[in-house]
Amino acid sequence: MKFAIINAMVYEDNSFKKKNIFIDNGLVSEISDATADESRSLFDFENCYVFPGFIDVHVHLREPGFSYKETIKSGTMASAKGGYTAVCSMPNLDPVPDSVSNLKAQTDIIEKDAVISVYPYGSITCGEKGEELSDMEGMADKVVGFSDDGRGVQDAEMMKNAMEKAEKLDKIIVAHCEENSLLNGGYIHDGEYAKVNGHKGICSESEWLPIKRDIELLKETKAKYHVCHISTKESVDLIRKAKAEGVDITCETGPHYLTLCDMDIKDEGRFKMNPPIRSAKDRDALVEGIKDGTIDMIATDHAPHSKEEKGKGLKDSLMGVVGIETAFPVMYTKFGKTGKMSLESLVKLLSINPSKRFNIKTGIKAGEVANFTVFNLNEKYKVNPDEFLSMGKATPFENEEVYGKCKMTVANGKIAYMEEE
Repeated sequence: MKFAIINAMVYEDNSFKKKNIFIDNGLVSEISDATADESRSLFDFENCYVFPGFIDVHVHLREPGFSYKETIKSGTMASAKGGYTAVCSMPNLDPVPDSVSNLKAQTDIIEKDAVISVYPYGSITCGEKGEELSDMEGMADKVVGFSDDGRGVQDAEMMKNAMEKAEKLDKIIVAHCEENSLLNGGYIHDGEYAKVNGHKGICSESEWLPIKRDIELLKETKAKYHVCHISTKESVDLIRKAKAEGVDITCETGPHYLTLCDMDIKDEGRFKMNPPIRSAKDRDALVEGIKDGTIDMIATDHAPHSKEEKGKGLKDSLMGVVGIETAFPVMYTKFGKTGKMSLESLVKLLSINPSKRFNIKTGIKAGEVANFTVFNLNEKYKVNPDEFLSMGKATPFENEEVYGKCKMTVANGKIAYMEEE
């Protein structure tokens, strides 16, 4: 297929210029001011912006094992609508991808149904039980890294062994940092909202203590390491210090941690996730961490559940919210449009930085496969979960007014999403 994107502001060399993009058989053939000939399909995106495809290194596609929550098809369609051309899928599945055969149960579906690139994680331990290491060697060339997301690796020796093996295999450990002994039945942040409303809280230490432990292990093992969904001020401080000491560590946080605090939540399942939305002081520290480069990227932790599973209030709903279709609009509305962050900085957080760290291609370069997304930044609308392509509908941003509508996403040279007129 030959087509052209014309009259749009195109991201090139960390700036935006009005250009036309020509795509031939999946490759970007030219980015220029040239006029498109009649042999091409033309898409006129006057007043729109073309970004390199976004990359989310933390999504739950729920298949195999939990296809009543989400499927690889629905999850990747939702991702494309959110501007994503690649996602990394978490291993809390059934079967858990802890061996080559169990991993194949997932990759077979990816090959058949995914509309964008999906890079699976292998688990760190068998069954994510923390008792013995998975077949890391066997899976190494088929996975983007290793994670037991959804559970923290409780045993320091087990984590050290995993780091040593991952370092030899040149793979990254992607850690869900959570100390189970400190949870005490909590289900939201142990802060003001919990105290006032009689809820059991999760202390900040349950997150930052394992990060502190793992930083010391990294100094011994020299492994590559990435921290999932950080939510506390202490986590930011620890990672900032570790980076200054030369530790090979990166981290992510999500739009909900950057824009909400515990006093914004309501007794509804759409505000319940792990880690929880924390205090205003934590939120402000995360924003500072984004600005000074301590936090490397935005990841959504897109975690769909059924309506029933999320309809039981804060205490009894399952942990996890969806975010793949709202991440850019929320970040642009709260930070880009307000001038708190440049558009170029948002592109780095959503695309360039995850691309570099996880070695996943994206971008708009002549001679390369087309992976980009087109947004109208002036389009204002309310977040309506009924319009999501994801099967999950629980979002803390329901009914929020946002700017930035995805018009098209091209993944691997093909149109993966096109807004219906």
